[in-house]
Amino acid sequence: MCTSNKYIPVGCEIIDIIKHTDIEWTFRAKTNIEKVKPGQFYEISIPMHGESPISVSGIGDNYVDFTIRNVGKVTGNIFKYDIGDTLLLRGPYGNGFDINEFKGKDLVVIAGGSALAPVRGIVEYVYTNPNEFKSFELIVGFKSLKDILFKKDLEKWSEKLKITVTLDSADDDYKGNVGLVTKYIPNISITDLDNVSAVVVGPPMMMKFSIIELQKLNISDENIWVSYERKMHCGIGKCGHCKMDSTYICIDGPVFNYKFAKNLAD
Repeated sequence: MCTSNKYIPVGCEIIDIIKHTDIEWTFRAKTNIEKVKPGQFYEISIPMHGESPISVSGIGDNYVDFTIRNVGKVTGNIFKYDIGDTLLLRGPYGNGFDINEFKGKDLVVIAGGSALAPVRGIVEYVYTNPNEFKSFELIVGFKSLKDILFKKDLEKWSEKLKITVTLDSADDDYKGNVGLVTKYIPNISITDLDNVSAVVVGPPMMMKFSIIELQKLNISDENIWVSYERKMHCGIGKCGHCKMDSTYICIDGPVFNYKFAKNLAD
């Protein structure tokens, strides 16, 4: 779903709302969507309040998912919406993850918290088509037990794929993994360093130290892919809010190969 005029949003009906936590919900909007990649984003418009760039967290027949955190004026108003209400969308925008780039390889995805949303489409594709990849591993970290997103998906994915879920902190009676995602990166099993791809998404410091751990495993920068979070206002490279050097994150990103992205600076 993309309008002929990139400045004009289109109304799309909310057909489902999945409440993960008190402040993180997934809104499923009915669209005539055609081609969208994981990692791309839409601008969601709320009249009189503004727009907010939201990553795609799910792609299906005639719908698209947005997993939204209630942290501001625009998102706060979205949380007042209900099934049957209309979201104003324009997009998709940006450069997403090309799954074809990962096929036939050992694929590692490392995500922090709500950053699982933009890579959910990658994991879902691997779950559905596991034979197209040499191996797959997801390492995802959340602050606490109550902050875990996509619980049903994580349980389903674990039936076929290697999934490591870890918490920053937990009660003494919690029996799962505890610690930052970086704690579990050294345990990744890689058979061919020239035939591996790693995807890293999350808060800047988490990404920085996750990449350092991957480099310690001799994974080259050109085999690492990242997604940068920036405040994209227009989504089409006109306003300049997301510009880094001569690169517009909203057009050239938010997904980048790290060999290029590591040189970007404000």
